Amino acid sequence: MSSPNPIARYPLNAPQTELADRIARLSPHDGVHDTPLRQLQTIRRSAPTPCFPSVYEPRLCIVVQGSKIAMLGEQTYRYDPLHYLVVSMPLPMLAQVTDASPEKPYLCLRLDIEPELIADLMLDTAVGIGSDPAACAAYAAQMTPSLLDAVLRMMRLLDTPEDLNVLAPMALREIFYRVLLGDLGHHLRDLAVRDSRPQRIAQAVQLLRQHYLEPLRIEALARAVHMSVSSLHHHFKHATTLSPLQYQKQLRLHEARRLMLAEGLEAAAAAHRVGYESPSQFSREYKRLFGAPPRTEIGQLREA
Repeated sequence: MSSPNPIARYPLNAPQTELADRIARLSPHDGVHDTPLRQLQTIRRSAPTPCFPSVYEPRLCIVVQGSKIAMLGEQTYRYDPLHYLVVSMPLPMLAQVTDASPEKPYLCLRLDIEPELIADLMLDTAVGIGSDPAACAAYAAQMTPSLLDAVLRMMRLLDTPEDLNVLAPMALREIFYRVLLGDLGHHLRDLAVRDSRPQRIAQAVQLLRQHYLEPLRIEALARAVHMSVSSLHHHFKHATTLSPLQYQKQLRLHEARRLMLAEGLEAAAAAHRVGYESPSQFSREYKRLFGAPPRTEIGQLREA
């Protein structure tokens, strides 16, 4: 027996229907679309997608039609019109749009998370500090009417671009205030606490991204974020499900993939550019992450 359609199971209410209409107008074709608001992008997909590896940036993702799953290690996050996804630091994840059609496309908006805004909110409000220093850097939470209302009012501002400079910062503050008040908001609050373990792991992630082409010296990385090597390994894996070395390797493979797809580099040249000395090792690890050897997988992407 076929499984019920989640889109039909979650009928859109009036605010979600308006949001869906607005995202559809801003996204006339499939893909990711910029908006006049720098922190905001909209996404449209007219069909389910294969499971696709990508690096998720720190963002709030809100689906208003259709559904999607994101996988981090053994954890699977489902976000749909009833749930939103928060990613608090860059994470290599697997993602798949599971419910979409030309008649009812998958429609999503995503907002960049700016740590400075989160820190300001915690200083200016009574929002408390979190209590889970080993929490994962991604979570899915239930959508609330107050958050949905704040998002809709932000989207309406796009009708009057002359108001964005004044009113958009206030709209963004309210949206992230509502996220911080949510049941799992402490995951995001922890990042704004100076010298907290989550903030130190975020600093380690930033350093790995800045220097991913260089050989990893774990002792130097631990010193840079004021942690012991064992503590860094333990908390880094809790946050990202990867060791620092595995994280660096995935960053290199994603960058090599971008070089082959966007700049037309051959596999050997891309492997060398991102720090691999052995093309055969690069091919093996690329296939393990992306499911096919570089030439085959890039060819499939170009055909698609």
